Amino acid sequence: MLITPAFAQAGAGTDTNSMLMSLLPFALIFVIMYFLILRPQQRKVRDHADLVKNIRRGDTVVTSGGLVGKVTKVVDDDQIEFEISDGVRVRQMRQMISGVRTKGEPAKGDAKDEASAS
Repeated sequence: MLITPAFAQAGAGTDTNSMLMSLLPFALIFVIMYFLILRPQQRKVRDHADLVKNIRRGDTVVTSGGLVGKVTKVVDDDQIEFEISDGVRVRQMRQMISGVRTKGEPAKGDAKDEASAS
């Protein structure tokens, strides 16, 4: 009546090419998400694991809670002991260490103080 026979016949068949074209944007979004989010996050996790694994006695560490101290003892694979003040020692899980400063690296505030003193 209102629909011509040509339109009625065209809607009955499905094309595999059109199905692939409709799935292409989803695949493209997944690929973009992988390269922009997942890979950098995996690299960050791997770098943190290496950083935590290589903690040695004498290193200055910063915990995720903000404590800064000098490592006095590596207890085992999971824990370290560090000194936050004279005679105050704390045990900490290695995974909770957010940064490691090497022995010879000055704090950021110390570099400014030395420059203004000279």
